[in-house]
Amino acid sequence: MNWNTHLKAQSTRATHLYHNLLKIAGKSWGVPLIHRRTLYKSVTERVLAHGAVAWCLEPTVRIARKLSTIQRPFLLAISGAYRTTSTAALQIILGIPPLHLQLQREARGTALFRLRLPLSTNLSDIDPSEIEKATGWSTHPSEHLSPTQISLDDGGNINTGLRFYTDGSKAERGVGAAFCVLTDVNITHRWSTRLSLRNTVFQAEILALLKAVEHAVSLPTQQLTILVDNQASINSAANPKSHNSIARKIFKLLHSYPHIRVSWMKAHAGYIGNEEADRLAKEAAETENFPETPLELPKSFIKTFLRQKMLETWQMAWDDGDTGRLIHNIIPKVSLHPINWTRNEVLFFTGPGPFPSFLHRFNLAETSFCSCGEIGTPIHYSTVCLLTTSYHMSPPSQQHQPIWFRRVANNSTSRRKIHNLLHFLQRETSLFRPDPN
Repeated sequence: MNWNTHLKAQSTRATHLYHNLLKIAGKSWGVPLIHRRTLYKSVTERVLAHGAVAWCLEPTVRIARKLSTIQRPFLLAISGAYRTTSTAALQIILGIPPLHLQLQREARGTALFRLRLPLSTNLSDIDPSEIEKATGWSTHPSEHLSPTQISLDDGGNINTGLRFYTDGSKAERGVGAAFCVLTDVNITHRWSTRLSLRNTVFQAEILALLKAVEHAVSLPTQQLTILVDNQASINSAANPKSHNSIARKIFKLLHSYPHIRVSWMKAHAGYIGNEEADRLAKEAAETENFPETPLELPKSFIKTFLRQKMLETWQMAWDDGDTGRLIHNIIPKVSLHPINWTRNEVLFFTGPGPFPSFLHRFNLAETSFCSCGEIGTPIHYSTVCLLTTSYHMSPPSQQHQPIWFRRVANNSTSRRKIHNLLHFLQRETSLFRPDPN
């Protein structure tokens, strides 16, 4: 199957969406650029991503080209750029990855999370069975913890009964989880473990809380409080609908043993138990031969991994590409965040714009010269043209033009001048055209 029919249908749907976007946003009116981008990401991209795991897990060159053709009109509509502007440059300016890479990233995520299918061995050795599994309700909706069991007020000053202190830590060498038990002013029990670098601090925090609760359950019933310096783990443990399997275990134990209280406390405030738990967690994280507890990989790790792989592929394509070199000089590194440029700034830095040097190439101007007698390029109008002296900046030498463009693009005051210059050029078009007579 070559998916021709599906791609044609997707192209037709995209065309309808594109025309709908044009109805609410023109080049100089309507929905702002940032909102157009949001509409594309949240509506158009979602429509096109339908079923991507079936046809875009390993997109062919043909599929990539077709998706680029589908994406291009939206990039032009969002940015307001001229039609000859490089697709690659617009993707960089808007922080929108090539469509085939975005859909491939989502297809890989679906394969791992939902279908439990491994990725190709040259991409990753991640076993889908090692990934956290999302689940539904594990308890009856009517079951909940006692209001007195959970507190998000600072409980650091609690000094009665047994006090458990938990903590998690992440260092360059690993992740550590720990808890200790304080009776009066004496540490009577310590526990710590090391986790994989792929695990998160949140997993360390929630594991430490679980181990503290399990230890509390094994003790005779008495007044005790587990003090945690991470509110996210407390909220997760108190939520009967939490998708985290460890949090669910904690909820069930707390529900069965209502005498166990969990309270938040301020971190690094000089409390003996908190400082000891912090020390134990850091020691476990930084000691390579420390006993390790295997945990499922968090979804956040997988999502970050897939995003990084997409960015690496995009970066290689951007570095090796033949188009958009003017923008590559200014923005050499790809990013998922848009560059905060106005339409006028996009026209100036990309090249295609209301300049005789550009318009003449497409027979839209009789000559490439400005009415002052020199070739009408972007740099001409911004540095030496007699008609635009109010917008001038220091002219660079020929060999320093790439550096000049980078400096102007990175300076908000200079960009404001560029924006006003382009506005002036478009408003006074006839002033910059040589008199044919």
